[in-house]
Amino acid sequence: MKFSCEKHLLLSAVVTASRAAAAKSPIPALEGLLIEAGNKVRVTGYDLKRGIYTAFAADVSESGSIVLNAKLFGEIVRALPDGIVNISTDTGYMTRIQCGSADFSIMGFDSDDYPELPDTDGRNVIEVEQGLLRDMISRTIFAISDNEARPVYTGALFEVENGALTVVALDGYRLALRRGEVVQSDLDSVSFIVPGTALGDVEKICTDEKENAKITVGSKHISFTIGETVVITRRLEGEFLNYRRSIPTEFQHKMKVARTDLLRTVDRVSPIIDAKTKNPVRCTFGDGALKIVCVTNLGKAEDICPMEGSGGGLEIGFNNRYLLDALRASPAEELLVCVNTGSSPCVIMPADGNDSFVFMILPVRLRAGD
Repeated sequence: MKFSCEKHLLLSAVVTASRAAAAKSPIPALEGLLIEAGNKVRVTGYDLKRGIYTAFAADVSESGSIVLNAKLFGEIVRALPDGIVNISTDTGYMTRIQCGSADFSIMGFDSDDYPELPDTDGRNVIEVEQGLLRDMISRTIFAISDNEARPVYTGALFEVENGALTVVALDGYRLALRRGEVVQSDLDSVSFIVPGTALGDVEKICTDEKENAKITVGSKHISFTIGETVVITRRLEGEFLNYRRSIPTEFQHKMKVARTDLLRTVDRVSPIIDAKTKNPVRCTFGDGALKIVCVTNLGKAEDICPMEGSGGGLEIGFNNRYLLDALRASPAEELLVCVNTGSSPCVIMPADGNDSFVFMILPVRLRAGD
């Protein structure tokens, strides 16, 4: 194998594919990147759960393939000066990397030892604008659970229905929902669960461009095609919560608030919260105002946020971080904060009545000292 290419193209491909390379594995090849030179150069990372491959233009004088340790190869490419990189391998898997006066030789692995990526075995494709897909992931991924005891919630539900894509994530304490239009779908109705780790990769790879991302739905795997890059991941199996039944639709109290005002108010009382005890913030929904108080071993903090409407003096306790996450993820500046009782969820939605997002936060039981 022998090729030459621009350093920035090689570095971008290595960084992207390395997201899926195993950090540590009994199979040395999985800690590496598969480099294949043909019409283009393709770089692949795969940890048996998810795979990422991307291609770029290069001057290939001799086709071939090699597996190089992802960490070592990545550090070498980063250290190279800007310019044209020349890479070649010999029959003993020794790989030479040259750029300017820098010259490295590292041992690779036989590409035959590298496992094949799974086939999505599907022809069902959903197309979404890259910028929208990135936005939908970024505004829901914070609510994905990290509890492996309930693996189905370590991913997000993707649901296509009536030309709209809905992404839902929850961790047992809060729920995040984002909805947007698809450009095209081969399926009138479909739902599947994508692992959060793969969604993190997709979010970083997507740009804000209007170029479409393609989601291919297979029986066991899902692939996301973003330009020259493909992310392949297994589907999570299991019964996901029926979010339609879980989100309240009727409320005793609806208050309109400026997102920035409420965000700043919660943020101002948060420094007093002890990271170990995680005391809740006491929210009192009054007439035209929301009073937030927090008492901890460190002291006491309180502030007032103006609101339109009345909460009838209802008191509810919330985890401050869950409130902050939802407010930061809200794409609208005018919000409705909807509540029923001190023990029922708080629902945050756009004030203009559209259904593009919903955040639901479960209350925390208040004690006398809170």
